[in-house]
Amino acid sequence: MARRRSGALRIALVGTRGVPARYGGFETAVEEVGRRLAEAGHEVVVYCRTTTADAPRPAEHLGMRLVHLPALRRRSLETLSHTGLSVAHLLGHRVDAAIVFNAANAPWLPLLRAARIPVATHVDGLEWKRAKWGGIGKRYYRVVEALSVRWSDALIADARGIADYYSEEFAAPTQLIAYGAPKIDGAASDKLADVGLTPGGFHLVVARFEPENHVDVIVDGYQRSDAVLPLVVVGSAPYADDYTRHVHSLADDRVRFLGGVWDQELLDQLYAHCATYLHGHSVGGTNPSLLRAIGAGAATIAYDVSFNREVLETSGRYFSTPDDVATAVSDAERDPARVRRDGKRARLLAARYDWDHVAEGYQTLCRRLAARDFPRTRPSGRRLRLGPAATGVSSVAPAPMTPVVVPSARRPLRETTVRPAAVPAAVAEVPAARAAGA
Repeated sequence: MARRRSGALRIALVGTRGVPARYGGFETAVEEVGRRLAEAGHEVVVYCRTTTADAPRPAEHLGMRLVHLPALRRRSLETLSHTGLSVAHLLGHRVDAAIVFNAANAPWLPLLRAARIPVATHVDGLEWKRAKWGGIGKRYYRVVEALSVRWSDALIADARGIADYYSEEFAAPTQLIAYGAPKIDGAASDKLADVGLTPGGFHLVVARFEPENHVDVIVDGYQRSDAVLPLVVVGSAPYADDYTRHVHSLADDRVRFLGGVWDQELLDQLYAHCATYLHGHSVGGTNPSLLRAIGAGAATIAYDVSFNREVLETSGRYFSTPDDVATAVSDAERDPARVRRDGKRARLLAARYDWDHVAEGYQTLCRRLAARDFPRTRPSGRRLRLGPAATGVSSVAPAPMTPVVVPSARRPLRETTVRPAAVPAAVAEVPAARAAGA
């Protein structure tokens, strides 16, 4: 490996499917942040998941070095098995700082700590609320939340609601670093014709088919509406055949299912030229698909939870039931001028979510990790409340975030202040939660 520049770090990004980003928010974050860290002179290694023998295995991508390792092809073990192999590899190839994505990987954190590799965990959303997990899975995610608090040198949250949850549940500080919103200006429309669409002539849903993404609520509500424009549904799920059949059963002949769309130009054109974008995600924190929509200036109708209100504020319209969807879609078609105003407001809000600024936050955090500038004593991981846990899904809008000044062109990374969430000055200690979680 080439000699590092002075001040450059070796940084490992662990726990995702890897890059190129083709799946979800974590992969997008790894690609956007990792490429900028590499451009700044850091040595960035990304651990990538290989699930088939013939899958491509490039050695580098956008300046990042890639390590390809297998995983067990079982939903409940795929992430954990791959991260275990990644951590084993990392123990023999030391880095200055490691970022582990997904609290589900917490059982491997003691190995990194024993090897004195400073580690931050991106905790993601409230995974135990996802309907795809049964009782054991939900209990597991409750446990690993606590283990992440106890065994990480720092925690990363991508939404204020997640940061508040860890503060209230564990008295654990987090680094609040959101995702970036890609800016889609002046998108062409030529690829829309290939799928039989015209600019402004359709409503759009982009989501994995999982119950907490409420694709069924959206499709049901749309078919109850008097909308004339078709509803275009982009997405699928490898482990959700029953749910997929249910969603399809709710549709009428105005609904078009495109399945997974991997052509990024087509996807950009869909976001940029939809009449409205309907967003049903409810438990995952700040969602990259929502950020992509506002970056394209799409007027958005979103499921009514705090994470979505944090992003959209007054530019969004909100729903909780199929009837809410029916009303919102019908109103949008009757008042296109209002839809255009909402889209313009959304594009202005997207300026707060800038990948350059996000990468600066990660760079500053990695420098702190490498310098061991973090408390030696971590929170215990004990839950502070015996009652129901915070859900992070309040419909009350959070306080607006301070806008981020977006440069007119890509700029070199600089240091930025990353402030932890507030922690109560004094918290009474309670007995450790059981595996089932209180």
